[in-house]
Order: sequence, then structure tokens, then C-alpha cells
Amino acid sequence: MWNLRNVTYVEIDEVTLDIFDKYKYALAYIGVDFDREDVQDAVIDCSQGMEEAFQATIVYWQWKSKQKEDFYPSAALIDALNKSWKPKYWQEEYLNNPNFKSPYTLWWEQVGEKWGNDVRNQLIADVHDTGHIEFMSGDKLRFSVAEAWGWERVLNYARQSCNRLSNGNYQYKFNNARGKNK
Repeated sequence: MWNLRNVTYVEIDEVTLDIFDKYKYALAYIGVDFDREDVQDAVIDCSQGMEEAFQATIVYWQWKSKQKEDFYPSAALIDALNKSWKPKYWQEEYLNNPNFKSPYTLWWEQVGEKWGNDVRNQLIADVHDTGHIEFMSGDKLRFSVAEAWGWERVLNYARQSCNRLSNGNYQYKFNNARGKNK
């Protein structure tokens, strides 16, 4: 899926990038095709009201779905961005729909359920949209590998990784991260 963060030919502020990240999976789920050039142009050219346009598009999709009417998601988003649609009846809870979350966010939530949030937070620093899990030790594991391994093997790997860190290998990791152990 196209990502606004990868756009280099125009400067985009961090707030706009965060808004895009918050809604991109929901919009993709409802059928917005971010690989279309006209969709990309509308997103990039939107100077204000992006979040409201994203919300209005999602609300409109919900309404059209309930009415069992045709919905053209990419066209609706382009129109919403170009005409500064304002959402009616928007509720932040709409984003709790599991279909609207990235696979990485879902994995993070599931790992909290499986291992407990405290254990997860002690072992895992982040699950990046780039497709890797970063452990508190600094070690990384590809998301696809973690899925293939399963919960217990990833837990054991995370514990071993963090144990190496606490058993005196911190200086090596710290220096290696800075390129000093070559």
C-alpha cells in the first residue's frame, strides 16, 4: 500500500503524517485504493481538514453499507478531501473495528492478551509498520518470522534477547548500534 511517509518530492508535516497513519488502514479496508495516482494527489494536496475528510468518508461508507447502496470509496475520499467534507455522527470508537487496524497493531494487542501487558512492555519496544518487531534489547525480528514461530517461541526469543542485554552484553549492543564493534 502507498504510504504518505515515503513521499519525498514535497515536505509533509509530522501532524499530517500521523493523521494519515491513524486512518490509512481503515480507509484501505473500506476500499480506498491508495495506489491510484488521483487518490495520492488528493491526499498530498490536502492542506487542511484531512482528518475530517477521512472521518466523513468512513461515516459515509457506514451509512451506504447500512442502506445497501453502492459506494465508490476512492471517489468518495477524493471528493471529501477536495470539498472539505465534515463528518456527521463521527465516533472515535469506529476506529476500534479490528478490520480498521494494521496487522502490526493487532499483533501488539494480541501479544498483550497472550503474555500480559506488563511482560509485553518489558520485552517489546515497538512493532514497526516496516514489518519488524523491535525488542528492548535492540534486537529485531521480522514480523513474518514471528507469525511463523508462534507466541511461545517469540516469547522465549524475546526473553533470551533481553537476558543477554542484562547479563553484560549491553556495552557490546550499545557500541554495535553506534558502529564501534566492527
